[in-house]
Formats: sequence, C-alpha cells, structure tokens
Amino acid sequence: MGLKIVDNFDATFTLNSETEVILFSLLTNKTFTTQLSQKLHETEIKFTNLLFQPVPYSQHTPKGMPREFEQYHNSDEYIIINVPPNFMFQAKIFKPSRLCAIYRQVNHNK
Repeated sequence: MGLKIVDNFDATFTLNSETEVILFSLLTNKTFTTQLSQKLHETEIKFTNLLFQPVPYSQHTPKGMPREFEQYHNSDEYIIINVPPNFMFQAKIFKPSRLCAIYRQVNHNK
C-alpha cells in the first residue's frame, strides 16, 4: 500500500457557542494552566483563544498546521498544545477529532 499525498486539506471548522464556552473554560482552568506552566519551568501562560485543526504535512504545510498559524510555531513567546482528548469529549467535539490550542508565555525570559 502506497502513501496517499494530500495536496489540499480543508482545515476549517466551526464550534457552536456552547461548545466553545465549555472548551475555553477547560483550556483556561487554573489547574490545567498551572500544570502547563510547571512543564515550562514556571513560565506563566495565557490562552490566546486561538485554535486550529492539525493538517497533513505537505510542501505547503511543512509544520502540519494552517499557514496562518506558523508564526506562532516559529515564536519563542508562544506554545502550541494538542487539546487533551478528554477536553474534546467533555465539550462534545467529535469533528474535527483533533485540535491544537495556542498559549502565550506571559513572563517569558528571552
């Protein structure tokens, strides 16, 4: 079985307002953000309210994300995480099956 090359992948998605409120409350929960901060050596973080669906790697998307989000990948000021599957389930998000969230490091030392 050969590899299937994806030239064009539609990464657009829409969350209804109720789903978005649930997901954003989980992503901004103090316990969760504290856990993330500890993994970043006590750097405080803030959720940017930016989400994206990962895309297949290609010549046009070498980072596995829509082009407009690559600026965050290339910055030391931001971190990108996979939204935990249990958060997706609690918010009743089944399509897309994966999302990534972008956080900004507040007291990042350069």
